[in-house]
Amino acid sequence: MARLDPRKLETFRVVAQTRKISAAAKLLHLSQPAVTAQIRALEEECGRALLLRSSKGVTPTDWGLRLLEAAKQVHEVLGEVETAFQGEPAGGEEVVLGASMTTAAYVAPPLVAGYRAIHGRVPFRVQVSNTARVLEWVAEGRVPLGIVEGRMRSARVHLERYLEDELVAVAASAARELCGISRAADLAKVPLLLREPGSNTRAVVEESLARVLGTKQVRRSELLFGSNQSMKMAAVAGLGVAFVSRWSVQLEVAAGTLRVLPLRDLRIVRAFSWATPSGQLHGDAGRFLAWARRNPPARP
Repeated sequence: MARLDPRKLETFRVVAQTRKISAAAKLLHLSQPAVTAQIRALEEECGRALLLRSSKGVTPTDWGLRLLEAAKQVHEVLGEVETAFQGEPAGGEEVVLGASMTTAAYVAPPLVAGYRAIHGRVPFRVQVSNTARVLEWVAEGRVPLGIVEGRMRSARVHLERYLEDELVAVAASAARELCGISRAADLAKVPLLLREPGSNTRAVVEESLARVLGTKQVRRSELLFGSNQSMKMAAVAGLGVAFVSRWSVQLEVAAGTLRVLPLRDLRIVRAFSWATPSGQLHGDAGRFLAWARRNPPARP
């Protein structure tokens, strides 16, 4: 077998980690056909299938997982070389990151841990608030970099789509009366747990339900909660059905305290995005952003 093309190997790494050709194409700034062509060429070079395709995306085969580990190692080595040539020693200054509620809890920690594992004991400070406030911080220069959820915009801030997030309906695994829910219309029969008024998550959920059911059919909820954690715990307690980020319920679903309801007629997708001021980001914050772009955490 001929020596593998590093560019195709990098394309494969991003596809295998994001599990979607479309998401990988955005991160790589390539067209979807170009990404698909590179993957097929790499499979031909390797003489075996590396990815299993389905309507939900792609999954690495056993050989694909082995190649993914090698691709990660190559990627890290090249990243170290890139850092060395940037001329500034990494790890000197504190990286200040503004993060919205969900990203602060479930996206920022693994990114910080991965970066420090490679670059040493770089000091970090993660400031947490809602998306609107984080965008204000970035616009005002109070933080150099933010990671936010939802679809809010700011004329003074550049938003760069980073990861896909899905808001899923969850309920207590022990709540038998909720077992039969399979369509959005079924939610009219059960208590619905929602975030407080003004919440971006609540707005996205209500608009998505209205598109499927019609505005008049969306019930007003009597159970409102001011945080993602309180929503989850209310669902665990059997109070009703909650819409939360799929990233936020990995542990509860694995432990069996919550289960994702299979709503076949409703899928609510949003994005986690980087928020940066206009112009190029320098210093340790810039190096961290460059590394994070190359090393997105695996989707749940």
